[in-house]
Amino acid sequence: MKREIVEIDEELCNGCGLCIPNCHEGALQIIDDKARLISDLFCDGLGACIGHCPEGAITIVEREAEPYNERKVMEIIIPKGRNTILAHLEHLRDHNEVDFLNVAIQYLKEKNIDMSKEGFELKKPATAGYPDQVVHTAPEQPEQACGCMGSMAMDFNSDEEELKEAAKTGTDKPAAPSELKQWPVQLHLVNPQASYFQNADVVLAADCVPFAMANFHARFLKNKSLAIACPKLDTNKESYVEKLASMIADSRINSLSVLMMEVPCCSGLLSMAEAARAQAGRNVPIKRIIIGIKGDVLEEDWA
Repeated sequence: MKREIVEIDEELCNGCGLCIPNCHEGALQIIDDKARLISDLFCDGLGACIGHCPEGAITIVEREAEPYNERKVMEIIIPKGRNTILAHLEHLRDHNEVDFLNVAIQYLKEKNIDMSKEGFELKKPATAGYPDQVVHTAPEQPEQACGCMGSMAMDFNSDEEELKEAAKTGTDKPAAPSELKQWPVQLHLVNPQASYFQNADVVLAADCVPFAMANFHARFLKNKSLAIACPKLDTNKESYVEKLASMIADSRINSLSVLMMEVPCCSGLLSMAEAARAQAGRNVPIKRIIIGIKGDVLEEDWA
């Protein structure tokens, strides 16, 4: 499949940094006085940065996409120098892409590129269920403007002990644990090849569903990854089909549960899912679930 991605003309780029806060995916940084795309894994190709480049150094190009390959990315990153390598490693770490990070470290070892003085270590106490996770221990450096907190990819789990303590102390914690296991969730922002979509059961929910349904988390979201969209109001829905097709074909998701409100305009969500399945050429099971405006399940069957 083809996808769009930003391309930077380094001859035109003057390193002003105006593009950085407008990269919603946090894929751009200023390194060695030039804007750099430090990881195409997080570039959604929407081009929010383009309008903020006074030199016209950023364009959108379309190319054939393939399943993300960290080794190939490292081939591109390494010639740009140590600072770009370090920024790429930090970016993977900050987005909790642990598997890709370890592949990158292994590739550097194979190429005899020593990043130890930059503070990356392969051994540390096990945390968050990732015993082999790489940790960055370099001295603190001035923070680069990133503008990516709203769409930074994260894997996380509810802390039951924290919830119990909150119940005792009366602090402002949710009454029931959230089953959300990743961030972001909006379909325009998610990376369809992110680690939390790999071989996962995925919920595709209309925006209104979690508001109408009080037990959405417990009944439908537990142990699943999530994407949300509005088939009536969202723009560029063709990109939704492309992303869903990539989840099916590249991330090899196990199943797709499509939750829609009973209103007619919501049916477009199922149409997008079925179009993506046809485009991907892989017969992943799709469950169709209709939610009433008072939050009850009206219909649930396989599409």
